[in-house]
Order: sequence, then C-alpha cells, then structure tokens
Amino acid sequence: MESTVSISESEWEVMMLVWSTSPVAAADLIDQLNRKRGWAARTTRTLLERLVAKGALTYEQDGKRYLYRPAVTMADCVRRESRSFLDRVFGGKPGAMLVHLVKETPLTADEIADLRRLLKQKEKEKE
Repeated sequence: MESTVSISESEWEVMMLVWSTSPVAAADLIDQLNRKRGWAARTTRTLLERLVAKGALTYEQDGKRYLYRPAVTMADCVRRESRSFLDRVFGGKPGAMLVHLVKETPLTADEIADLRRLLKQKEKEKE
C-alpha cells in the first residue's frame, strides 16, 4: 500500500512505538512517551488524534482502554519520507545523495565491500 500520510517528527515518535508494540494501549503510549520525552498526557493524546485523523493509526475500544494499531506500514512511511527528502535536498537525484553520503560518512571495510558489490551488480543490470 502506498502511503500518502505525512508524519511530523513528533508523530514519528508515536508511530515508532505503535509499529514496535501493536496493538498498544493509549495509557502505555502516554507512559512511555512521558518517560522518554517528558511529554504530558495531553500531548500524546493530541498526537494520537492527529494520526487517526490522517489515517496513519486505527483504534478500538476495549472496555475503558483504547488500543492503537498502525494503518500504514513503516516501510511505506520511510519510502515517502525518503522520497520527500531526496526531492527537497538533492533535487530528486539519488546519485547525488549517495555520493554525498559516501563522502561524508565514515564507513567500515565491510560497508565499503557491500557498496562495491552493489555497484557491480548495478553495472551488470545496465549491460
């Protein structure tokens, strides 16, 4: 499924928890985000409401508890954010982004070997 949901930085915090422990009760999310980020309960509830309105989360009521589940996959959201970043910062040119990352990132010998393998594979695909 292709996600058209745009998720803010704070909403990513919530989504990461929901993706890792779904279904998850609102009270558990509130507690975890309070400990991790110092957010008030109202802040977390507002983010949950926004994510439901955007179609990123669904919920069901279980007695007094609200259980949240992702309505979009993490892979779809990462793909969308990656595309947005690529378009904004590198003019939509993945090669420019890769060159920048390779130049600016310390890489281990294993990572360099993996990159070489990937580039050789890409060359063969072009032939």
